[in-house]
Amino acid sequence: MQVGFIGLGSMGSAMALNLVKAGHEVRAWNRGRVAQDRVPGVTLVQLAADAFQADAVFTMLSDDPAIREVILDAGLLARARPGLTHVVTSTISVAFARELESLHEEAGLGYVSAPVLGRPNVAASGQLNILASGKAEAVAAIEPLLAPLSQKVWTLGEDPARANAAKIACNMMIAMAIEAMAEGVVLTESVGLGRADFFDLILGTLFSGRAYETYSVQITERSFEPGFKAKLALKDMCLATEASNQIGRTLPMLEAVREGLSKAVSAGLGEKDWSIMADMTVRDITIATDFDQH
Repeated sequence: MQVGFIGLGSMGSAMALNLVKAGHEVRAWNRGRVAQDRVPGVTLVQLAADAFQADAVFTMLSDDPAIREVILDAGLLARARPGLTHVVTSTISVAFARELESLHEEAGLGYVSAPVLGRPNVAASGQLNILASGKAEAVAAIEPLLAPLSQKVWTLGEDPARANAAKIACNMMIAMAIEAMAEGVVLTESVGLGRADFFDLILGTLFSGRAYETYSVQITERSFEPGFKAKLALKDMCLATEASNQIGRTLPMLEAVREGLSKAVSAGLGEKDWSIMADMTVRDITIATDFDQH
């Protein structure tokens, strides 16, 4: 298939390369310059509009405003190839997903919300979990493209907002798991129990699972090189807060992790992995000057 791709960051590049490896013709655009040798086999185009001249186009941009600027404000839907299906793999707000669904329907284009679970290394290995929602015919049209990107595609119904709500909820719960482990360490280290021993205990009894396995290692090793940056995690917690406000609910645990990530970003740690908030909790660090003194 002819595939457009917009957004060649660490996630997008990995996904575009896997589409090429699967035999698809990929034409991609990125807001910043991308060296051709970073994405061998991908045709780099000069205009985002060129990526919309395909059977399907993927968007992997950072947030709602980026998608609005690159696609909606530029009028790309009106200039898209007839019959195109647009697959938005970014983590976006529930409200924006509904807006995009309506705008694509008006333009006569297919639209699928397909946010992904997995870090860049998972994307590179083609083992993402993809959450896909949209009209059945639109999802069916892009299924051959999702296969080389994923270990499983979770189809969540015809309302695109379902996939976005599910992705936001997943990230919210991972943040809560990180904070829970940090607070556990605060108690156990106070009596001399090392965090490695504590995590060995919880992983072997109550809390086995990928989030606990991954982030317990980072907390133990105090290694916070980014797999998922704190500033992006904060954006997702704000999306979760926005969604909860829209239904008139307050989620106390969400407020706690959003505050923790906000402190990390305010302390100049937004480029670190989001698990940096665990280090701040354990050390009781609240501002950048405190962090620099430890």
